[in-house]
Amino acid sequence: MSEGALNQATEAIRKADAMLIGAGAGFGVDSGLPDFRGDEGFWKAYPPMEKLGISFEEMANPRWFEDDPSLAWGFYGHRHQLYRNTIPHPGFAMIRRWAESMKQGAFVYTSNVDGHFQRMGFGQNRILECHGSLNYFQCLDRCGQEVWRQDNLDLSVDEGTLRASTPFPACPSCGSIARPNILMFGDWGWDSFRTEEQRGHFMDWVQNTRNCRTVTVEIGAGVTIPSVRNICEQLADETKGTLIRINPRDPQGTANTISIPLGGLEALRQINELMP
Repeated sequence: MSEGALNQATEAIRKADAMLIGAGAGFGVDSGLPDFRGDEGFWKAYPPMEKLGISFEEMANPRWFEDDPSLAWGFYGHRHQLYRNTIPHPGFAMIRRWAESMKQGAFVYTSNVDGHFQRMGFGQNRILECHGSLNYFQCLDRCGQEVWRQDNLDLSVDEGTLRASTPFPACPSCGSIARPNILMFGDWGWDSFRTEEQRGHFMDWVQNTRNCRTVTVEIGAGVTIPSVRNICEQLADETKGTLIRINPRDPQGTANTISIPLGGLEALRQINELMP
């Protein structure tokens, strides 16, 4: 990769009045979180799943909470504890600092469910978690209980079998088993109310920045489930702004895309060194 792309990205960020940050799973890898890309990546992170022959797509399905809640909460309970105990990498602070110098600041659009942007000081009303958050739970039976925040999960998980011991998290209203408020595969029971509220804030921000110089910085967003990539391309096209796509495997993009084939943290560090 030539230094030209990094220089162009730095200049676009420096001149921008507003910034959309699109973050996929690749952004969390730099914090030490596992990459579930392909069965090999998933099974490396969770060897018990390989023994059972269960892929990530199969495991990330709400049916397990009814069919085998011990395994369901073993998997999601372990992830909840992992995200809580992981320290977000320095790239979060770099990109937040850039945003703070812009007139309209930044908005985060992410498919990550770890809640790390909130932990690193990004405003609650400036984040859209399109797949929900593992820090929020919902009633599996949809009894009418609103989604609730769950920071400290007191759950014992056997890492050898990835099974959780009872009692499992329960709905505070009806006592039924709870599940994470995240969008899974084949998930018709996901309570999207919280994410739709975030979407409202996002649409307001887009409207308020319509006449601004907006730069879109997309980091670690995959092509298999292109939720983040599509939004970033759409906003860059609508605003006629620059899309900076940081991705070590799939950095290519449409016109006005600056492609940076690096990991998220490495790219942000190099851009940060070029910033005035």
